[in-house]
Amino acid sequence: MRALDVLLFVVLPYAAIVLAVVATFERYRRHGYSCTSHSTQFLENRRHFWALVPFHVGILAVLAGHVIGFLIPRGVLAWNAIPLRLVVLEAAALTAGLLALIGLTLAGVRRFRTPPIRWSTSLFDWIVFALLLAQIAAGVLLSLQYTWGSSWYAALAAPYLWPIVRLQPDASLIATLPVLVQSHIVGAWLLLALFPFSRLVHVLVVPNPYLWRAPQVVRWHTRTPLSEARHS
Repeated sequence: MRALDVLLFVVLPYAAIVLAVVATFERYRRHGYSCTSHSTQFLENRRHFWALVPFHVGILAVLAGHVIGFLIPRGVLAWNAIPLRLVVLEAAALTAGLLALIGLTLAGVRRFRTPPIRWSTSLFDWIVFALLLAQIAAGVLLSLQYTWGSSWYAALAAPYLWPIVRLQPDASLIATLPVLVQSHIVGAWLLLALFPFSRLVHVLVVPNPYLWRAPQVVRWHTRTPLSEARHS
């Protein structure tokens, strides 16, 4: 196994996990009120709804599928043993991935084309956004190019992840997979490493009734009034 494989699939996972846990704990302990998505809904709501709702529905379904495949891989393989159930699962996963991809793309267009929202977006926000968009796009492409992804995830990815949890990492299975699959795995670890420093950390704030909450009253403080900034 190459040194690069060890770096990407053994060292990077542990570095990402430690960084995510420690940095998230410290951020919540020292700056608890910063654990938010910094919602821009009050600046523009219509496109916000049509972008963020599909994204959240899709990404939550995708994440749930990954967690289930990780926790009970044998159950997933047993479910997929019947072709009809396999097709239904794959169709549902692809639909969720497309929802997340379309929603996030629309969110990016909205953020870029709405000046007040663009001004409130940092370079780091754009980097995390680009990485998340690439990660979701890679997942959708994987489901189209390599069919029956739920089965190979349960058969290959879960056996790679569990040894990491047991502190007995083995990257040999991953080292033989296609580059697109490897890139998707590396992207996941990178997102985990950046998680505590980004707006994504808001998912840990419970309760999080995002999809059904009442409208919020938010005050925006800036040294330069937005009305003046638009004309500058």
